[in-house]
Amino acid sequence: MFFVLLSVLCSVAVSVLLKLARRWRIDVGQAIAWNYVATSALTALLLQPSPASLRGGEVPWLALVALGVLLPTIFLALAAAVRHAGIVRSDAAQRLSLLLSLLAAFVLFGEQLSAFKLGGIALGLLALLGMVWRSERSPADPGAAGWLYPLLVFAGFGVIDILFKRVALAGVALGTSLQAMFALALLVAFAMQLWRRARGTTRFTARSAAAGLLLGLANFGNILFYLRGHRALPDHPALVFASMNIGVVALGALVGLLLFRERLSRLNLAGVALAALAIGVLARG
Repeated sequence: MFFVLLSVLCSVAVSVLLKLARRWRIDVGQAIAWNYVATSALTALLLQPSPASLRGGEVPWLALVALGVLLPTIFLALAAAVRHAGIVRSDAAQRLSLLLSLLAAFVLFGEQLSAFKLGGIALGLLALLGMVWRSERSPADPGAAGWLYPLLVFAGFGVIDILFKRVALAGVALGTSLQAMFALALLVAFAMQLWRRARGTTRFTARSAAAGLLLGLANFGNILFYLRGHRALPDHPALVFASMNIGVVALGALVGLLLFRERLSRLNLAGVALAALAIGVLARG
């Protein structure tokens, strides 16, 4: 469970860094691009991918390219969600994206639907509604951005998870597939930043580059420790899955409330609690 705890800490650290970006005068787009420099280098160093395996005819290039495009763009949506809706809602929305991958498992991959999974899906949808619901509008309320970006995070990470499953079914080694995704994401992210630079809307700074490398370290740590958690508890995948997701929702809520004084209504708090319950029910199923 020690590895799962480290993964939870790294996941929430990503959200905290994104939350602090504006305060530290960091360009989020540049930081996300440099993040993929760090994740690509760390993947090559620690997971030792084998590029030769990408030459086979069964490599799902469509899914890999889609992931290369989606990873940086959804990362931008996550940054916007953290800025407009806060860490609590953003982390919970990201974790609830498992509902979409679970639905895809039933529709696309032939998994059987159980009462626990059906109940978990229902609870998850109620949790999502509770988290994005705004009963009244205050002067500081960001309006549509407060619920639109969490929904984009929910949908985007769900699609990414489905694509991950597609890549896994193709039999490509994890380290190799991650290296390919990160390399493609790096190219897409820097292409977007070079376009912004050509239009004169941004300039590259050492501050944003350093923040991006730190972001990449936390992002890669999240993945690495999660994988090691599964290896340490090979006979208890549900325990690892539930601990990871519930841990991120709980720690994200604690950090958002205590460190950033995020204001949540009773309905929003009930939605966060339902999110943790839904993840536990789904893991039990």
